[in-house]
Amino acid sequence: MTMATSENTNRGVFTLSGVTGMLIATVLLLAILAVLTTWGISVQQSSASNYYNPAPILDINNLKANSTDNAKFAFVDAEAKDK
Repeated sequence: MTMATSENTNRGVFTLSGVTGMLIATVLLLAILAVLTTWGISVQQSSASNYYNPAPILDINNLKANSTDNAKFAFVDAEAKDK
């Protein structure tokens, strides 16, 4: 028993599976790249101007990996500390 095969005659260069789809995917990927790059640069700039203050950590030996007491030795935001 053989299956009937037919030629696909509904092809088009400018369909979503052709050049248009490739261009849409490329533009979408470039847009994602631009958004993530802009977001990364803004995070880097805010981190560079608002670094953490290690002064509240008096003794590193008092810190435990999983302890609720770590809150009193927590990293304090420099701007929040001044308020």
